[in-house]
Amino acid sequence: MPASQPPLSILGLGDDGFDAAPESVKQRIRAARLVAGHERTLALIEPSQAAAERLVLGTDLEAAVDRIAAALTEGPAVVVVSGDPLFYGLARFFCEKLGAERCEIVPHVSSMQLALARVKESWDEAYLTNLANHSIDTVVEKLRTAPKAGLFTTEECGPAEVARRLLARNIDYFTAYVCENLGARNECVTRGSLAEFAGQSFGPLNVMILVRSSDAPDSPRDPAIRSLFGNPDELFIQSKPKHGLLTPAEVRSVALAQLALSSQSTVWDVGAGSGSVSVEAALLAPGGHVFAIEQDGDDAELIRDNAARFGVSNVTPVVGRAPECWDELPDPDAVFIEGSGREVSRLADLAFARLRSRGRLVASVRSIEGVHEVRQALKAKDPEMQVLMLNLARGTDQLDRLRFDAINPAFLVSASKL
Repeated sequence: MPASQPPLSILGLGDDGFDAAPESVKQRIRAARLVAGHERTLALIEPSQAAAERLVLGTDLEAAVDRIAAALTEGPAVVVVSGDPLFYGLARFFCEKLGAERCEIVPHVSSMQLALARVKESWDEAYLTNLANHSIDTVVEKLRTAPKAGLFTTEECGPAEVARRLLARNIDYFTAYVCENLGARNECVTRGSLAEFAGQSFGPLNVMILVRSSDAPDSPRDPAIRSLFGNPDELFIQSKPKHGLLTPAEVRSVALAQLALSSQSTVWDVGAGSGSVSVEAALLAPGGHVFAIEQDGDDAELIRDNAARFGVSNVTPVVGRAPECWDELPDPDAVFIEGSGREVSRLADLAFARLRSRGRLVASVRSIEGVHEVRQALKAKDPEMQVLMLNLARGTDQLDRLRFDAINPAFLVSASKL
């Protein structure tokens, strides 16, 4: 590394602070012209131990990069973090922004390593994650089949909330440990069941370890629910007056494929009815969120019931008339609209305007006239839009013969936003 470009040292510290750090780490801190870190980590270094300028890292990390880059023109700088800078730490961010060749990384034992050591569990088979970066619903689905897990919790989603979410999904087969203030004088490790932890409170600095009971079977969703999408129509609760108006499983599958959802997608289901599309979109986007827009309050209750039946919590019914009820919703990555008449083309036009870049809109239309109107509304926005006509029939046994019962034709108009 050229002498004109001093290194940025990204240093891991334990909760026992500067005094317990290796001498090589102490030397780098003493020599630095700038010491940056989160407020709690900087507090581990006494003013007498580092005379350098201090930079508290907050939400604006881009500004911090600029300040650190300027400091490096004058001499070495350090960023201090808790534990291992590469394990849900800041090292990757600074290496990307400043260049890996200008950074050196000196790790400390991470709090996750300490936690697993305290409960005497190896971590080669463990599912490890940070609830600050991943939604609790996504994590719960991973935990359903995990042999053991380590979680960095947050103040908003601490050990008690994790325990409650797991119990709500009938996942009760873990022994839990909460390891607080690891490496510090007030370190505390608490062992208990999820039911016990659901009613307790813990300090903000903790790691939660979950160890599966030996030979405990996975807790499935409803045993009749077999798929993330295309589930049989009869698995969805429907109101009797509207029975049969649910989007058929086959049409639903093609429509969801056309929406091209990612695991983090924000989805609008406009005219959600009983919520079959909403629920399966939520299963396909466990880290995203689905807004099931329905003006019938009774149907909104069906949406909640179906979401609970399929074990998804990332569906929010929105009761109101479109497009007025869209004002407070976040812009979507995908929109599904189902209906007939001119109203569908008008709503498709308005919803397309709200789509994020690279978003997809799929309209399920019940008539040829409706297809023409939606196509005219969207053609200028996406010249390569697709129109599908689905003619399907389901085979059924009648006495000793096979017969086919036709499903009403469905028309899907799909458009993408650049």
